[in-house]
Amino acid sequence: MSKRHSIVPPISQAGPKPPVQLSSSLTIADSAVLTGSHPIAIHGETVIHPRARIESLCGRVTIGRRCIVHERATLGAVGVSGRVTENAVTLGDYVTIEVGAAIQAGETVIGDGTTVGVQAKVGAGAVVGKHCTLTPHTEIAAGEVIPDYTVIYSNGMRRTDRRGVTELRNKAQARQIEVLRRMIPSNPAKFA
Repeated sequence: MSKRHSIVPPISQAGPKPPVQLSSSLTIADSAVLTGSHPIAIHGETVIHPRARIESLCGRVTIGRRCIVHERATLGAVGVSGRVTENAVTLGDYVTIEVGAAIQAGETVIGDGTTVGVQAKVGAGAVVGKHCTLTPHTEIAAGEVIPDYTVIYSNGMRRTDRRGVTELRNKAQARQIEVLRRMIPSNPAKFA
């Protein structure tokens, strides 16, 4: 009788171990990968899922308060230019990076309260405003600037979100983080 489930091997650390500044209230899975030579700063109550990858090869990566970085998401991916910058990637507070999304390095900024959907891609140097929603499979071009409260669909259509639900979304994010903190075994000492 064969077992129907497979065992996922642990993710190994590839590349240099970066200098880190980790909040004491951070939840980071043991199988997350932090690599690079520039500092990685992760602020309070943020959750980093298993197999999330944070790369600081091209510059500093800063993740704000109460963010969620899901499985197989990549922050600081080396873009076409591969140039070193002062800040490779900056996430504001209450940002969600969903499964398989990729944020390229190069002064890339994701504003407070923004959700980057499943397998969405944000090019190097793009600036995504506050409280935006990038739906699954959306692609933002390198250097593009997205205004606050913009919803972008994978077919390129855009609209402004005028619902005024910012506070409700932040409260929902905080509740989700409470649940994730109980579900994901955290091992920040591995990365220090």
